[in-house]
Amino acid sequence: MARNRRLILSSPSRVWGLLSEGHRYGEWVSGTREVTAADPDWPDVGSRLRVRVGVGPLTLDDVCVVRHSEPERRLELEAKADPFGAARIALHLIPWAGNTLLELDWHPLRGPGTRMHGLPVDYLVSIRNGMMLTKLARIAVREQRAGADADVRTGAGAEAGAGTGGGPRGGGGR
Repeated sequence: MARNRRLILSSPSRVWGLLSEGHRYGEWVSGTREVTAADPDWPDVGSRLRVRVGVGPLTLDDVCVVRHSEPERRLELEAKADPFGAARIALHLIPWAGNTLLELDWHPLRGPGTRMHGLPVDYLVSIRNGMMLTKLARIAVREQRAGADADVRTGAGAEAGAGTGGGPRGGGGR
């Protein structure tokens, strides 16, 4: 099994919001060329994402099925990429002082990956998964900042230095 953890400087609700937008998986899931379809009830149990994955000129159509879903807490997926088999991907969101500690566990369920399972494969998957969590973290933080800036522009963030963008210590005028 490959296991990664990443502290994301964003709330579990914001991180869950990104995980809940199936069409956005291509933004942060390494190897995804495009999301070709997302069930409208994603990420409810049984819902599916259809994705095209690839490296260079080689592509493969893949299906991710939600096997377990607890909003803002846990999402477990089964990624099927025939003829290569399937893998379990478990994302666990842990509240951490207003932020999110995201744990990602990956292991093969069936197919050739189960025979190749071990240190070399787990190491490579761990590198890939670490890159994915870094991308997800950047998107979450960027969107949180954009939301905070929008609050300041509309006056909803008056206590955070409205008009200055400088937070509580930002000066008053220009």
